[in-house]
Amino acid sequence: MYRNKIEELIKWKNSKSRKPLIIRGARQVGKTWLMQEFGKNYYEKCAYINFDSNNRMEELFSTDFDIERIVQGLKIESGVNIEPENTLIIFDEIQEIPKALTSLKYFCENANKYHIVAAGSLLGVAMHEGTSFPVGKVDFMDLYPLSYEEFLEALGEKELVNLLKTQNMELINIFSDKFKNYLKQYLFIGGMPEVVADYVQNKDFNAVRDKQTRLLEAYEQDFSKHAPNNIVPRIRQLWNNIPTQLAKENKKFIYGLVKQGARAREYEVALSWLIDCGLVYQINRVKDCKIPLVAYQDFNAFKLYLLDVGLLCAMAQIDAQTIIDGNSIFVEFKGALTEQFVLTELKANTNVPIFYWSSETGIAEVDYIVQIGKNNVPIEVKSNENLQSKSLKNFVQKYNTKINIRTSMSNYRKEDWLINIPLYLIGNISNLNLS
Repeated sequence: MYRNKIEELIKWKNSKSRKPLIIRGARQVGKTWLMQEFGKNYYEKCAYINFDSNNRMEELFSTDFDIERIVQGLKIESGVNIEPENTLIIFDEIQEIPKALTSLKYFCENANKYHIVAAGSLLGVAMHEGTSFPVGKVDFMDLYPLSYEEFLEALGEKELVNLLKTQNMELINIFSDKFKNYLKQYLFIGGMPEVVADYVQNKDFNAVRDKQTRLLEAYEQDFSKHAPNNIVPRIRQLWNNIPTQLAKENKKFIYGLVKQGARAREYEVALSWLIDCGLVYQINRVKDCKIPLVAYQDFNAFKLYLLDVGLLCAMAQIDAQTIIDGNSIFVEFKGALTEQFVLTELKANTNVPIFYWSSETGIAEVDYIVQIGKNNVPIEVKSNENLQSKSLKNFVQKYNTKINIRTSMSNYRKEDWLINIPLYLIGNISNLNLS
């Protein structure tokens, strides 16, 4: 299984300003596999240390930050003779030993010759709980579920992936049926590595759903295991309510749908916990379309999405045939799945901040707005080929934006004021010639 982030890791390895690297991401998105694969293929040796329930490592980091002493202990623990020039040191589940996290500062300042990659499933939670964090002394990389391109690659469709990267729209349009069929599969399967690997091997949608269900159960168990007891019920309520919120025509999150009479302050900590774990993405509304978009956020209006489109499908209990064959009663939630897909593609393939826009009355709404270079770019998401764009037209008339995108099942085409990008190509938005 190939992950695009390997290229980013290679750049990190060769960087003269390299610092210890922390990989952030939810549980089961493939952080451990990626670190070990990188170590195996790009270093002579790999020293892997897992800090989960590791009393020896807790003692090793408890006394001081003498790097030579720590490295000696890491050699013994990993069974690898660590040499700075040819060894990758992996700290897995680093949040379990906060002093190991703090030690990265001293590796950066006093022993930057060592190549260290660290990861932790609940790292965001640990950081917000007061762990002494080495601010400015580490590099970061975010890992998400497999993107659509990585899904194609896992299925052995390397030539289709290469075609998407060429931006040869004439040829891409010729093979659009192939891209659409695989996209429908991806909407059901999603990008969780374990789920994709099972599908590649067995081509069984029932087995896919079993894997997804087990993953969802594991996340719910994490709520009880790691979150403070007093907020666990609220975490569960928020988590299980997301499909209901996305089934609405107006997908703005409404606390009253979680529990009658609910208020934001009752759920703030629970929501932060889900976001810090990487399980939920919060997309805020912007009140205006000026640069920088981040300055015009309305923190009281937002939409919530899951980390993976396949998991959303599983939570909503949508079967494979409904997606792949199409179903008239499925239209509204199909829109939610498509929005979820576009969001996860933007997350996995770009570094742009993502927002949405709605008019003050709430009548008009643009699904996403991103800032690409000096342009704010509205993106309207369509789940089919019904391409009326009334809200997007209103937005363009109001703000006179230069680049306007509709993404749908239709082929690529450029009009006077609008570019239609096929859904399966939206992950390449940063590389497309949009001007």
